[in-house]
Amino acid sequence: MQSVVDRVHDVISPILWALGLELVEVQCVGQGARTVVRVLIEKPGGVTVTDCEQAHKALGPALDVADPFPHAYTLEVSSPGLDRPFKRLQDYQRAIGKEVSLKLRQPLNGQWRVSGRLMEVGEQAVSVAVPAGKAEPQTLRLDREQIAEAKLVVKI
Repeated sequence: MQSVVDRVHDVISPILWALGLELVEVQCVGQGARTVVRVLIEKPGGVTVTDCEQAHKALGPALDVADPFPHAYTLEVSSPGLDRPFKRLQDYQRAIGKEVSLKLRQPLNGQWRVSGRLMEVGEQAVSVAVPAGKAEPQTLRLDREQIAEAKLVVKI
């Protein structure tokens, strides 16, 4: 039997794609009439309030027809935020050329965190150019399994 999140995902993915948006994640929290369905969306260049509004207007009726819940619920559509942890390969790929912070599962040279410019991304590994003082940056290749958490470094 398909989970509620999977059913919602299947209903809304093609709609978001038609709007030029990418589905990042579906979250269902709460119970009964207090259930909140959070739809996190992304697009190249970033998500605007207008994108969220258009998606909400398109997804609401589609979910009403699909009726994934036997009760009322609240639909929220938003961007996952700049500093969200990477969850999928696409998140890593979108960050190529940008500065990232990686929290490691085991220390590397005594360090639990690595920060640098994400240079390459593959299914199994990533390459990061890590500053080395006045010398040229050192390129580290890390298996994705070594990474506990990865996210963009947001500079204000």
